[in-house]
Amino acid sequence: MMNSPTRPMHPTELRIRTILSPEHPLCRDDVVWMLGYIKKKVADEDPAFMDLSQPRLMKNFLYFAEAAMALIQRRHCSDQEADRLRDWLREASHGLA
Repeated sequence: MMNSPTRPMHPTELRIRTILSPEHPLCRDDVVWMLGYIKKKVADEDPAFMDLSQPRLMKNFLYFAEAAMALIQRRHCSDQEADRLRDWLREASHGLA
């Protein structure tokens, strides 16, 4: 998700960057949005995912599942849990443009 200095950041790219930022207070809606975004990219067979190796795709899926399960199992999360969830989202979206 590199941003060129000559073009403005796309709103989706900005939202992802915000969600993954350690300074942003992560909320449930952020996690749901990010998981939905990743799911859509996979369903649309995004070329960025198609270029990943099978082991990397398995890692993406593992972290996607970890983040999804965290939503199911927890109502509130501490800063440490939010950091872990943010790491899982980062890994689950690995390879997306």
